[in-house]
Amino acid sequence: MNQPAQSGYHGALPAHLPIFPLTGVLLLPRGLLPLNIFEPRYLSMVRAALAGDKLIGMVQPRDHEGGKHPAVYRTGCAGEIVSATDTDDGRILITLRGICRFDIAAELETTTLYRQVEADYGAYKGDLLPAADSQIDRTHLLKALRGFLDKNSLAADWPAIEATPDELLVHSLAMICPFTPAEKQAFLDSRDFRHRAELLVALLEMAQMQRPSGGQSLN
Repeated sequence: MNQPAQSGYHGALPAHLPIFPLTGVLLLPRGLLPLNIFEPRYLSMVRAALAGDKLIGMVQPRDHEGGKHPAVYRTGCAGEIVSATDTDDGRILITLRGICRFDIAAELETTTLYRQVEADYGAYKGDLLPAADSQIDRTHLLKALRGFLDKNSLAADWPAIEATPDELLVHSLAMICPFTPAEKQAFLDSRDFRHRAELLVALLEMAQMQRPSGGQSLN
């Protein structure tokens, strides 16, 4: 499971944000996302972010065959680089902590190797508030999760799951479970945490009616 963020983001959210389009990769507020950076354009992006506000926008491509500049979904999530390690072979291993969702107001013309956008955070300022006590049906969620794990022969640390706070549990499962890119995007588009939790339960229950993927561990 992802671990909870130790502190919130206290800087000003930038009007312009570099974006990292990755199919099937989801970042949600207060979630932690490890990434292995090796492409030259994204190495450049990470180095620039580390020298500045440390923020990167995670988005998903709409067109998986769109080459180096695929059309992307309108909504993404800004993440702060909270750790970065250079490897001997030229890669950078980073961890992003989700800060706030954003809508792409416009894509910027730029000379950088990576893409940059004008980011509109207006609809998602609630993402910056501390996690509030939720009113989700946790019993229903855990039942759906157990059924999903059993169906797919997946192992899990149940004591850790049961001890995980609601928001961290829902966001971690949304990020790591093998949902489709469109399903991942639906979590970003959910208007609030309660609807995100309801979507997670629905997807877990739907997945139980599908062919099992089999034999892994959900960590």
